[in-house]
Amino acid sequence: MRWQGRRQSDNVEDRRGDSGPMGRSGLPGGMLGGRGMRTGGIGLAGTVVILLLGLVFGFDPSVLLNGGYVEEPPVRTNSASAPRSGNDQDLSGFVSVVLAETEDVWGEIFAQSGRQYEQPVLVLFSGAVQSACGSAQAAMGPFYCPADRKLYIDLDFYRDLRNRMGAPGDFAQAYVIAHEVGHHVQNLLGVSRDVQAAQQQSSRADANALSVRLELQADCFAGIWAYHMAQQDQVLEPGDIDEALNAASAVGDDRLQERATGRITPDSFTHGSSAQRVEWFRRGLEAGAPNSCDTFKGG
Repeated sequence: MRWQGRRQSDNVEDRRGDSGPMGRSGLPGGMLGGRGMRTGGIGLAGTVVILLLGLVFGFDPSVLLNGGYVEEPPVRTNSASAPRSGNDQDLSGFVSVVLAETEDVWGEIFAQSGRQYEQPVLVLFSGAVQSACGSAQAAMGPFYCPADRKLYIDLDFYRDLRNRMGAPGDFAQAYVIAHEVGHHVQNLLGVSRDVQAAQQQSSRADANALSVRLELQADCFAGIWAYHMAQQDQVLEPGDIDEALNAASAVGDDRLQERATGRITPDSFTHGSSAQRVEWFRRGLEAGAPNSCDTFKGG
């Protein structure tokens, strides 16, 4: 992706180097975690999976085992940051450009339907972070918090995406941001609220199925963004779309479960299989319009 020299977003909040108390909370959710809503408990099998994931990825399993949101205010911290390497500066500039491109794409799409797009804030952090949805650890991946309408990412996730998950490339990294922005779009449209309300009235299996549909729609929305990037001259490079598709496949529940435990348990999926995530990203990429992303159709 040719991103140098393109507009950077003003909506980036750099908290790297900040420190502060981390209260007990559930994970707000993201590429690897849940979506930050209660689903009626995880059970013994889920507990075992989470413990094993903690061993593999090096995070505190209690972050997930606690479950749900907590009503804690965000912790205000000083803005002093540790020195950045040149590569780190480039990466933060890259994600700022990607965020700016999502602002342009979704701003235009919302305007076409007579609505104004409310731009989210992207928070860069290191290790752990406090959001309006509670505290979270970087090992769980990027996430979106609907309570403060902010995206959160530790840029070290991209190293894991490349080295542990086998999904290198800058457009793979761009897909991650576009997916989380997709959750912001769902929040603005009321989809997230409706899904959470339905989950509270559902069995664990049905709640997981709803979570999968929500995540797949965010993948489709990421595909819509990629469609619009492909329409611009000299932005995408050969292989960019393949990088995004590979990333979507790499974060499928089946691949993550197999890597962590050697077993695949479809009933516990919350984000969708690799094949599903690739399929819905492709749908958005090919159609370029939100009406192609109804993952809830058919009941």
